[in-house]
This record gives sequence, structure tokens and C-alpha cells, in this order.
Amino acid sequence: MKLSPINITNFKIDGGAMFGVVPKVLWQRVYPANAANLCSWSLRSLVVEAGNRVILIDDGFGDKQDAKFFSHFHLFGGDGLLGGLSKLGYDPSDITDIVLTHLHYDHCGGGIRVNQNNGNYEAVFPNAKFHISRAQWEWAINPNAREADSFLEENILPMQELGLVNFIDDECFITEGVELRIFNGHTKGQIIPIVHHQNGGLVFVADLFPSTAHILLPYIMSYDVEPMITLQEKADFLEESLAKGFTFFFQHDFYTECCTLQRTQKGIRADRLFSLDEFLG
Repeated sequence: MKLSPINITNFKIDGGAMFGVVPKVLWQRVYPANAANLCSWSLRSLVVEAGNRVILIDDGFGDKQDAKFFSHFHLFGGDGLLGGLSKLGYDPSDITDIVLTHLHYDHCGGGIRVNQNNGNYEAVFPNAKFHISRAQWEWAINPNAREADSFLEENILPMQELGLVNFIDDECFITEGVELRIFNGHTKGQIIPIVHHQNGGLVFVADLFPSTAHILLPYIMSYDVEPMITLQEKADFLEESLAKGFTFFFQHDFYTECCTLQRTQKGIRADRLFSLDEFLG
């Protein structure tokens, strides 16, 4: 099994939105904001090569929206999705599977593009299937008012129209060593992949734990539609992860790529902070 991270881009968004009801005086100690209250975040994907499968977990923003849309995110740095894959030695045609943790625009936009010759939507990865939880799909195509702006039709509907979607109904392994779990607090049917590597379980924590700061139970994003469910999901999964020695791989933490966990007098917290390269040894 081969694991490779891609830092697609970095971006800045409001710290209050990312930390919910936690006062700024507390969260800014561990995750600083600038004068405009914007914090820096990463947008990482992970490539998992297992047997004859090359699996991409999440595919970023994409490029189908206009400059006004992207101006809200203050993008900076990163290699881009295709640039990052190229640096790793992968061609888009090499990707066999794309696991989308959920269908918010920063997680699912890069798999579909507009053909510049005819204006039609087409697949960026011609040999890949998109694996999406059925619960998330149905939630996204009939969005609630609070989440509607996060679900963009041009990102979502062409995947089905092109016949590229495989719906995940239950927690499962999509191939040996790659497990998919389902969580419902951030958004209904979010998939959290667990990669069972020879060096231990690596969890792509997506928006269950956007950063090491969010390991603290009350640190829940304002974006979460069911914060009390998130609270319980975090508590339960932290206990399991500590017991099984899982390593967290962060999609959004600008400062930390991976961490292990430890139990303290105040609860479960991040322990050692390190890169994926260090995990791989």
C-alpha cells in the first residue's frame, strides 16, 4: 500500500465560523486569526494505492465557479489537484476511485470540469468512479436552507448524469485495507475513510476534526447541521481511535498534517504532531 498527500491549496475563512460557540479568546490561543478574523486552512487530499486500485480521497474546489466566488476564500499556495498528482507521478487516467467524504464545494468540485470546446461537463478522471454515501447525495440534492449554498449543482449533478456514481449505503471496505465509516453531525452521511496501513490505522478525518484544535469536544464548526450529534460522534470516535492507536490525517489543519492521541486529565487531546512522511517512516 502506498499513501501520498496532495496539498491542493490553502485558504482563509472566518475563525468564528470554524469554531462555533467557542469564544475567540479561547480558540485564538491555538489557532490564530488575522485582523480581519480570518484563519489559514489547508485543503489536502490523499492518494491511496492499494493493489490495482488508485484511490483519491476528495478532490477540492475545482475551477468551475467565477472569480467572485473564489474571492471569499483568499486562496494561496498549494500545488493544485492535477499539479499535485503530477508531482506524485500520477496521470488523471491512473485514478480508479474517488471517495468523496461529502458534497460541500471544497470537497467535491475537482472531479468535473467544463469542456472548453463544447461547454459540456466532463470527467477529469476518465477511469474513476465516485463513491458517495447515498444519505449525503439525497441530502445534497434536496438541500436545507442553511446548507444550500454549500451544495453546488454543477459539482454534483454531472457525476450522476455521466454515470459515474457508486452509492455507499452502509459502512464498508471499498477494497482491502480501505474502510469507509459514516457520520451525520457535520452533514448527513459524511464518509470518514480509515486506511489500514502496515504502520497503523490512518484516519482521513475530513470535517469531523478540521484541525487539532477541534479534538476538544466543544470545538464544533458553525457549519455543522447537527452539533449535538457531532459532539457524540467525536467523543465516541476519539475513544475508539485512542484504543486502536489510530493516527489522524487532517484535511484542513494549516499547521499540522498528522497527529496521535493521548488521554489527559482534561480528556483526549492531540499527542505527537508530525507529517505523513513520518507516519510512513
